[in-house]
Amino acid sequence: MSISQTLLPELDHEMATTRRVLERVPMAEKSDWKPHEKSMTLSRLANHVAELPGWLTTTLTSESLNLAGYAAPTHATNEALLAAFDALVTDGRAALEAASDEDLFVPWALQMGDQEFFKIPRIAVLRTWVFNHIIHHRGQLTVYLRELGVPVPSIYGPSADEG
Repeated sequence: MSISQTLLPELDHEMATTRRVLERVPMAEKSDWKPHEKSMTLSRLANHVAELPGWLTTTLTSESLNLAGYAAPTHATNEALLAAFDALVTDGRAALEAASDEDLFVPWALQMGDQEFFKIPRIAVLRTWVFNHIIHHRGQLTVYLRELGVPVPSIYGPSADEG
């Protein structure tokens, strides 16, 4: 069994869970809300969570990403947010499914202009900057939901709102 094949069940589970969280984001009513002045707005955080599956395809089909000039997506509705997320998950899953073990050990770099932040094997990018990054920000998003009185879905077991 290839490494990518071992990651697919985890990807499927985490993306389904992430979608359930994104479905509950009150974009129309509370898009500019944030729990603290230093925090991202609800809209920015939800859009960030929704864009992160795109890193699967980017990581597996290139050897670097230069963030110079990058503009974050801004989907204003739940429908647009979920459509973008679903498309990125579909494309990312296909890229992961097609990746060989050799592909996963190709060095990959994150840059901003001429500055290189890191250069690590693609497999490390997937674990840290895709899977863990999504889980981290999804957790933040569930705190936003709780603060807004929106029921939090079950993630790794029952939540206070779902058994």
